[in-house]
Amino acid sequence: MSRRGERNEETDKASVSSKVADDSQMTTIYAVYLIAALDITWMFLQFSVTPYLAKKLGFDTLWFGYLQTTVGVIQLLGGPMFGRFADLFGARMALSLACASTVVFFLLLAIADTPAMLFIHKIPTIFMHVLPASQMVVTDLTKPEKRADALSKLGLCFGIGMIVGSTLGGQLSKLYGEKFTAYFGAAGSAFSLLLVLKFIPKNTKAETTRGNTTDDNRKKSVFNLGEITRLMKFPTVMQTFIIKIVAGLPSGIFQVMFSIIALEFFKLQPEQNGYLMAYFGIVQMVIQGGVIGRLTARYSDNSLLLLSIGVSSLVGLAQAYIQNVWQFCLNILPMMFSLSVFNVITDSMLTKSVPSSDTGTMLGLCASVQSLLRTVGPTIGGFLRVLVLVQSL
Repeated sequence: MSRRGERNEETDKASVSSKVADDSQMTTIYAVYLIAALDITWMFLQFSVTPYLAKKLGFDTLWFGYLQTTVGVIQLLGGPMFGRFADLFGARMALSLACASTVVFFLLLAIADTPAMLFIHKIPTIFMHVLPASQMVVTDLTKPEKRADALSKLGLCFGIGMIVGSTLGGQLSKLYGEKFTAYFGAAGSAFSLLLVLKFIPKNTKAETTRGNTTDDNRKKSVFNLGEITRLMKFPTVMQTFIIKIVAGLPSGIFQVMFSIIALEFFKLQPEQNGYLMAYFGIVQMVIQGGVIGRLTARYSDNSLLLLSIGVSSLVGLAQAYIQNVWQFCLNILPMMFSLSVFNVITDSMLTKSVPSSDTGTMLGLCASVQSLLRTVGPTIGGFLRVLVLVQSL
């Protein structure tokens, strides 16, 4: 009887310990969702500042494309290194670095009064990878079969941030000007940093994984390109990356040039642009929060990947016939669906293809794909815009 009682007591203790651990993990995940939503809010806040400030400083479409390309190049270089940094030094350090860089970014934007300063203020974006770091935490704390659904919830946070940031940015720019809006973004980013220090644990990797790999990883440099490119040798990784780049290029060009499209083609004012971005956010919230989870539970990753690419092709054809903002809003529905499914599924497939100790590096590489699209997208978009203007003369 005494042995049975001891076993029951040990079982109860294990059960309580497991429940506490699960509660702690859920608290961390919810905190990450909040931090991601705030970061997206500040990002879309600056979207209400940069294009209009650039226009005041004399930037045309082509030079604005160069400005966006600069961001893409910087983040293209920083993404893999940041992911490696997160794997080596943990989630709290990585998110702290990202949030601190965002504070510096907004302070530089606030004092930018020349074209050169507008380029210089983009330098901190090399470390501004809050979303990939958040994805790493969620990936580390969820099971593979539930990963796509958990990552899609980050997309829900993206939608919330898009709505709040766009609306808030448009109103602040209209009422108080671009400088005040930039300082507001700096203060908000500082608040995000405090949340990271309060709620994010030092490391989110599994104990067994950390025990086997941490000592070895500490001896390796963040700048070790061999350790970064090693992930490309895992099965299906290279093929998925090629699909992510090729299929994502058209939508990447559109996303980075949207501010110019809204400003010159639709003739939208800052507050109207904010309302349109808020509409984007509402659509994305519905798709990420209520659609993707159901789809991933019912269909395979490969089927959903094919579906997203097919829908994206039809969206591209429809955009050629758009004449006004109302038609554009209608076309946004399938466009946001294809983008959301494509990004969630490809990120989920790639993180499943590598060991859990390398998820940060892999998500950093995923972020670099987006940066690559932002690098070539603005330049291609700018030249296409100039070509259209020349042909219309």
